[in-house]
Amino acid sequence: MEQNNSDSSSLKGRKLILRAFRYRNYRLFFTGQGISLIGTWMQRIAMSWLIYRLTGSPFLLGLVGFTGQIPTLIIAPYAGVIADRLNRLRIIIITQILSMLQALALSILVLTHTIQIWHIILLSIFLGIVSAFDIPTRQSFIVEMVEDKKDLGNAIALNSFMFNSARLIGPSVGGILIAAVGDGICFLLNAISYIAVIIALFAMRVKPRQKSVLKKRTWHELKEGAAYAFGFRPIRNILLLLALISLVGMPYTILMPVFAKDILGGGPHTLGFLMAGVGFGALSGAIFLAPRKSAEGLERIIPIASVIFGIGLITFSLSRTFLASLILIAVSGFGMMVQNASCNTLIQTIVDDDKRGRVMSFYSMAFMGTAPFGSLIAGSLASRIGAPNTLILGGIACILGAIAFTRQLPKMHSKLNQT
Repeated sequence: MEQNNSDSSSLKGRKLILRAFRYRNYRLFFTGQGISLIGTWMQRIAMSWLIYRLTGSPFLLGLVGFTGQIPTLIIAPYAGVIADRLNRLRIIIITQILSMLQALALSILVLTHTIQIWHIILLSIFLGIVSAFDIPTRQSFIVEMVEDKKDLGNAIALNSFMFNSARLIGPSVGGILIAAVGDGICFLLNAISYIAVIIALFAMRVKPRQKSVLKKRTWHELKEGAAYAFGFRPIRNILLLLALISLVGMPYTILMPVFAKDILGGGPHTLGFLMAGVGFGALSGAIFLAPRKSAEGLERIIPIASVIFGIGLITFSLSRTFLASLILIAVSGFGMMVQNASCNTLIQTIVDDDKRGRVMSFYSMAFMGTAPFGSLIAGSLASRIGAPNTLILGGIACILGAIAFTRQLPKMHSKLNQT
């Protein structure tokens, strides 16, 4: 009898964790995107290794990171208006096709041995422009795939699981491929992987959204979205913390080749395993969040996860052995993912549907728009004071931001209780 109860409880637990899979569109998206993201992470590790191989410059690592992310800060607000006005599925199909072409161009240049740093910068800017439209649209599209709002948190956690599973697999495979056959193959495989998500997107059947009859000017809609996002204390505080973490904490990724090669004395496979360590930690964070039945309490988890991320960065920067670095970067990955996914879930739960695209564009600006400045600052600082000291400063800033956020929690609770 006890065995039956245990089996029944286990089955209910699995259903709870995987409940977003009952939606056909979400299953298609998860499968296609899961394949494509493995290619994306292979490209990311290949890109950072390629830049460091060609230049040996931490500053240029930061510069390319800056050029690839700055379009989000400039374009994302407008992209949010577009996402609220037009068919989100069609926008995502276009962005995925353009991303595939960018990866294909990179692969051709690398495999023909004609690649130069200015090619990388231009193609990074191109992908950054595409991503500026893709990210807020894709984030706001989740609600169209998952019809019951109660399952939004689960869908976002499963998205994080998918993203970080790819982060675990992609860099490991990419590091091995770079060492065996060169980085050009990684770009080519990424281009091919986009076929899976494009097929999945074309197979979706999405109900038309109800659109407002009143047409407003783009600038008016931007102002309306900004007033809504920054006039509501919980959303404002979440966005400000997310922006700080992205500015001072997230640029650790662009410095990974420095740690892999100069500090740990390894090669591309070392870089691959370090990035996979981030993926393992983030995957653990996604598993931690997936069983949650609602967004209640996430406002308390956000600052705790931010502190874990900051401590992980500080201790990783002090490590000089591969095994310890792998464990500590996994701790950072856990804190980063839990903080990011909790912010996303809480915002998506409380935002009004007619402003979702615009609010998620501000989310994209906070998450991606501040990162280019962080990349540039991190690259410049690492050239002067070293990569470890740069990460220590970033980790301390993450912890201070979490403390400031915690001080705002009582006021946030009163606002959240009114929604």
